[in-house]
Amino acid sequence: MATLNGSKINRLMYIQPPGVVLTSHWLGRQGYSAELLRTYRNSHWLQAIGNGAMVRRNDSVDYTGAIYALQNQLNLSVHQGAKTALALAGKSHYLSLGENVVYLFGSKKECLPLWFKNYDWGVEWQYVASGFLPAGLGMIEKEMRNYVVSISSPARAFMECLYLAPHKQDLKECFEIMEGLNNLNPVGVQELLMHCTSVKVKRLFLYLAQKAGHMWFKHLNLSKIDLGSGNRSVVENGVYIPDFRITVPKNLVPDESEGL
Repeated sequence: MATLNGSKINRLMYIQPPGVVLTSHWLGRQGYSAELLRTYRNSHWLQAIGNGAMVRRNDSVDYTGAIYALQNQLNLSVHQGAKTALALAGKSHYLSLGENVVYLFGSKKECLPLWFKNYDWGVEWQYVASGFLPAGLGMIEKEMRNYVVSISSPARAFMECLYLAPHKQDLKECFEIMEGLNNLNPVGVQELLMHCTSVKVKRLFLYLAQKAGHMWFKHLNLSKIDLGSGNRSVVENGVYIPDFRITVPKNLVPDESEGL
């Protein structure tokens, strides 16, 4: 039995990449009993960071290693989105300086486990559970230190920014972000817009894309995008945009606000 346990602890050292959280649920499915894991903790091979989550001895783990565990061990769709994903994709040059909030998105019925919520990851984070976009659509892989996580593509990340607007995300900054998205793939954008269930997000996206004058906007088939019925307003006392039947802040349309 000692030899078997020894081989198991050796296997545990490479069963997942360095720098990631190990969840009890996943380890149990790999044949590590609760009693055996308790022995490893008592022997300081593993260190608990909360109920149901551990890290290996002397391993350096940050929040991205926890995201890896959520995605690859617990099969959750939780991912870095909105401006966090844009920054990871190298599009942070126009984002607000000094902002250190990590935006996480997941499916509507998904909840972050307590071990994630209660542990101090050294960053401020906000979690948004929503089904306005299908899980898995418009995602890309991002290599971290020793592992790969799924994050929102720039197009999906921007739609997540619009989902947060206007209360948790400034729309003027959204337009500044859109101006930098000049190389989006219209096929991918079309698919996201067709599957998006938020009328607000779709109307704002199309308005800002048209306003930015990107070439890829001309390749979108607007007739296949359901923009809902009636007028929508994201702010009071704004400017009405008849093409997309939405009222936006005046600072988005300074040249058009005269006389409206």
